[in-house]
Amino acid sequence: MARNDPQIPIRLPRDAKDWIKAEATRNGSSQNSEVIRAVRERMAREASNREASA
Repeated sequence: MARNDPQIPIRLPRDAKDWIKAEATRNGSSQNSEVIRAVRERMAREASNREASA
C-alpha cells in the first residue's frame, strides 16, 4: 500500500491487538497487513454470501 492511502485511527480491545500482533509475527508480516487481510477476507465472504442469496 502506498503512503498516500487513507488512514484511520482505531481502538482495539487488548485481546484483539495481541491476536493481530501474534498473527503478524507468525506470518512474517506487519500488523497493518494482518488487519487488511482480515478485512479483505470478510469482504470476500460477504460478497460470496450476497451472490449465494441472489
